[in-house]
Amino acid sequence: MQEIIKEAETIEEAVRLAAEELNVSEEKLKIEVLQEPQKKTFGLFGGMPAKIKASVNDKTPSQAAVAFLKDILSKMGVEEVAISVEEEESRCTLTLEGDDLGFIIGRRGETLDALQYLTGLVANRVENSFYRVTINIGNYREKREKTLSGLARKAAIQAAKTGRSTSLEPMNPYERRIIHTAVQKVDGATSYSVGSEPNRHVVIATDENNPVKNHESRTGRNRGERRGNARPERETRFEEQTERPVREVRKFVPRSNPMNTAEDIAPPDRTKSETENSATLYGRIDL
Repeated sequence: MQEIIKEAETIEEAVRLAAEELNVSEEKLKIEVLQEPQKKTFGLFGGMPAKIKASVNDKTPSQAAVAFLKDILSKMGVEEVAISVEEEESRCTLTLEGDDLGFIIGRRGETLDALQYLTGLVANRVENSFYRVTINIGNYREKREKTLSGLARKAAIQAAKTGRSTSLEPMNPYERRIIHTAVQKVDGATSYSVGSEPNRHVVIATDENNPVKNHESRTGRNRGERRGNARPERETRFEEQTERPVREVRKFVPRSNPMNTAEDIAPPDRTKSETENSATLYGRIDL
């Protein structure tokens, strides 16, 4: 890392002078403004020039990533580790080889993903542009990708056949991308991400053009139509039942004496009891 301090009337002029002295383009410079320029009072008194600190990193993004990774691994207690670099355009893959590196992977690759994220930030700061860094230990990435692809395919086939959605566990963007790619290869299924980090997860559901889903929709609509036609028929049968002739109801003839009497003998007159005479609340009821 090379650093110089330059002063000029403006910040732009100081940056240009620093780039010329370091023999690099202005885009590769990291600029820190130490002092803003100030104009003189009445053009005679005071005033201060612009002052900047310019630095340039002569390492490539991949070299900076390897240096940072070795430094952080040594602080984790991993001294004997070999890092091989496979560099491509705007990205690189760092493969770690050594003994007892399983703890670096962590639960479902969480520790390895955290190291990969931090190393990518360091690599991106070299040229202030996007640079993807992938860290792998042995064949872990390949095995994980194969497992996720099989899981996504199985869930997609089930969703296409049954029409039911399946929610997967929270995953990082790299693993969610593997799920989406695998689901796209299954007809009648689709996938989308819901939630926010770090709990963002993938939902595998039935596609809108799935013939199974359309068949179920038509079946439900036909059932509703059949039910709608059946109701008037039941109402018609009910109306037919209500059109039966009305039976004649016999008139109720009150009797003062409910006891049977002999022929040609008139029943005795009904007498009022003391209770009937004294009852004023409900009155008298003839039976």
